[in-house]
Amino acid sequence: MPTIIIGITGSIAAYKAADITSQLIKDGHEVHVVMTTSATEFITPLTLQVLSRNPVLVSLEDEKQAWKPGHIDLADRADLLVIAPASANTIGNMANGLAPDPLTSIYLALNTKAKTLIAPAMNGKMWDHAATQRNVKTLTKDGCHFIGPEEDGMLACGYKGKGRLQDVESILEKINELV
Repeated sequence: MPTIIIGITGSIAAYKAADITSQLIKDGHEVHVVMTTSATEFITPLTLQVLSRNPVLVSLEDEKQAWKPGHIDLADRADLLVIAPASANTIGNMANGLAPDPLTSIYLALNTKAKTLIAPAMNGKMWDHAATQRNVKTLTKDGCHFIGPEEDGMLACGYKGKGRLQDVESILEKINELV
């Protein structure tokens, strides 16, 4: 089965990554989770470690256990990188070739056979901002696939409109299309 890396960024929707991880494990995939530091404010690495049955990478400091950097090892083995939820910050870093954390480092080091699926989640104004849309176009041109965000719904910030993370079932369907 394919090796899938689940990237989780800082968003209230981070808890949905637990369901995605669990479903992929049930389907027999090898799953590794990488979280930004801000994602750990919404869901604990231990939860994802138990669900994925693998250590969770949060910091480049976590890589001291092996001679080969963990982000390079994961990038070499990945068939698919799924970032769900993807914040505007992470999308911007990726589009501009910046790697301040293990997640963006993995993206830059991905082997050429691996695909990237990005599921954005953010306030609708942030999603519609010209800078975010420019970054999405850049990543699409670079070969990344996007799903969502949902066009209508209540957002955690109290607004109604676009910006919610695409539903888990749709994300899983898209993952199955790509692997």
